[in-house]
Amino acid sequence: MNLRRSDSVHDSFRPRMAVLYAAIFAFAGIQLPFMPVWLAAKGLNAREVGLVLATAMVARPILVPVATRIADRHGWAKGPLALSAWLACASFFAVALSDGFVAILIAFAISALPQAVVLPLTDAFALRGLAERGLAYGPVRLWGSVAFIAANLGGGLLLQKFGALDIIWALVVALIAAAIAASLQTPLASKRTEGVHAAPAGPSLWRSRRFVAVVIAAGLIQASHAVYYGFASLQWAAKGWDGTTIGALWAIGVIAEIVLFAASGRLLTALRPFDLLAIGAAGAVLRWSAMAFDPPTLLVPVLQCLHALTFGAAHLGAMHALGRFAAEHRGATAQGDYSAVVATMSAAALGLAGVLVDAFGTYSYLAMAAAAALAGAIIVAAGRDALT
Repeated sequence: MNLRRSDSVHDSFRPRMAVLYAAIFAFAGIQLPFMPVWLAAKGLNAREVGLVLATAMVARPILVPVATRIADRHGWAKGPLALSAWLACASFFAVALSDGFVAILIAFAISALPQAVVLPLTDAFALRGLAERGLAYGPVRLWGSVAFIAANLGGGLLLQKFGALDIIWALVVALIAAAIAASLQTPLASKRTEGVHAAPAGPSLWRSRRFVAVVIAAGLIQASHAVYYGFASLQWAAKGWDGTTIGALWAIGVIAEIVLFAASGRLLTALRPFDLLAIGAAGAVLRWSAMAFDPPTLLVPVLQCLHALTFGAAHLGAMHALGRFAAEHRGATAQGDYSAVVATMSAAALGLAGVLVDAFGTYSYLAMAAAAALAGAIIVAAGRDALT
């Protein structure tokens, strides 16, 4: 039976999930800025660093939909989450011990496979468990964003103190913490049907107009960040802004995202997933259109606050829309397919962004605004009732 809202006060599900999200995003907060530094310190050149990092993007669309379907078909929840976290931990330990381009590439490719599964399974597990308890997703997920900022800052301090070659051990520790946290999660109420195996209910998700609209629209909004993620720091540095200023601008965006997540419990009483996706699309059109025309310095922090909409609102809208499929025994499958689509769109957008920036400079943001506008059109065309 589901926990009543009044019982959730004494339940440990929410704090345990917060710890798991914090561990996962502490790893991401160190890996994204400092993994290339470690690879370079191991003697890899720029081309080799790019090839190693690309393996993580390739793994997600290939493996995740398969793994999440297996999890749903067998009625699993905590089991595959904990298993994938421990496999990620063990395989990344092999990365830390590797030397030479070929050995590092192979070890990193193997490690990327279980890593790619951890977050979709975590989101599916969290959404179902929180729904059972009548709790909001955003106030739990925000601890991942808090940990991401802390890891950015802490990773820089570790880099200064211990050097580039030892930063890898901070990543190993973060994965160990994530694996322990996954193993200590509160089990979910069983949703298995009679018989040895439980098959997902209903037809293919891709026959659902609601599912297709959510995945494609949210994927376009997230992919519209490509120029920002890949080139904003370079563009700001070219204007003479120092590293402290650039770091502060990135932090403003994440802080705005955290504030939205913290308030999402109340927001979702007034706004539906459709509304959040539409707000995310509108915010992205506004943000990227303004960025295209080299806004004055004082306006940039304001535009960074729109990250609460372009990432935060769109992510919340997608998660809560996809969370509806958890009741149909397909929560992990929905998260896996969404993760694969976002990864594919983002990889394509990053590749296109490089070409656009080289040819058009900041005007390349207009292409990102167009992608967000297309997402908004998809949401409207799908119909309000299809997403609620």
